Amino acid sequence: MAFEDFQNQRARRSRAGAIEADYDVGLRQHMLGIYNYMFAGLGLSGAVAFFLIQSGASALFFTAPGQFTALGWAAILAPLGLLLIASFSAQKLSVAGTHGLYWSVAALQGVSLAVLFGAYTGQSITQIFLVTATAFGALSLFGYTTKRALSGLSTFLMMGLIGVVIAFVVNMFVQSSMLHFVASVIGVLVFAGLTAFDTQRLKTEYLDGVVGDGAAKAQVWGPLSLYLNFINLFQLLLSLFGQREE
Repeated sequence: MAFEDFQNQRARRSRAGAIEADYDVGLRQHMLGIYNYMFAGLGLSGAVAFFLIQSGASALFFTAPGQFTALGWAAILAPLGLLLIASFSAQKLSVAGTHGLYWSVAALQGVSLAVLFGAYTGQSITQIFLVTATAFGALSLFGYTTKRALSGLSTFLMMGLIGVVIAFVVNMFVQSSMLHFVASVIGVLVFAGLTAFDTQRLKTEYLDGVVGDGAAKAQVWGPLSLYLNFINLFQLLLSLFGQREE
């Protein structure tokens, strides 16, 4: 009996190990799919910005950095409007609708990047992009591997995000360089925290076993949250440390 008990116990451990291995493989594939989708969105934004600059079509949206046409303002504010709509109707949107929203936000964000590409040197843009990618990778890895629950940071991060948005809106009217600097620094800290937090949240959602349309939508909402973290980190770091064109 002792031998049979030992064999049964060993078989149970083997089955548990196999299940855990399957979970690990599935989780890695799930997260890889999210990152691939996120970088595809970044690629679209960069391609739109490059096309606008090279073709001269950027004149339809802005005549100089900070001087937008009516169409430019519409393009700049449209992603925020789409995200607000999505936040109130996420459950009602179809899977195709979530995909359409993601690609629309990524394409429209290319207009904002075109403004930056026209204002900063190519070397500065490349350097800041590499810094952003490195920082994003390290923060996301931390969120993926840490055993500490980051859910407690959600309220603090959301309050910080709202404060940063309000500060930038106010600064559109007061044009204070000090307010811009402070808001940018706080913004970097907020989006750095959101990167780690969102990565852990996406991992937890997979482990909780989201299925059906919820799983399909998660494959879009996840990349969107990480995309926004990356693009905002890049823009804020560029405004802080980038070298402007003469």
